[in-house]
Amino acid sequence: MVKCIFCGNIIGRGTGKMYVQKDAKILYFCSLKCEKNLLKLRRKPITTKWSKRYEKAGKKRE
Repeated sequence: MVKCIFCGNIIGRGTGKMYVQKDAKILYFCSLKCEKNLLKLRRKPITTKWSKRYEKAGKKRE
């Protein structure tokens, strides 16, 4: 199973979206919310409070 590139949640089989960039980098998203935040709004996962990557980065800082 793969993880969402934005929030870090595990994506179940048959769900989510795979996005391939022009430079052949593959991005996996669990929801449209994650996709829009990264691609359209250009937000960083570490600064978004609802993502698991934010929590993980906060634990490393302490």
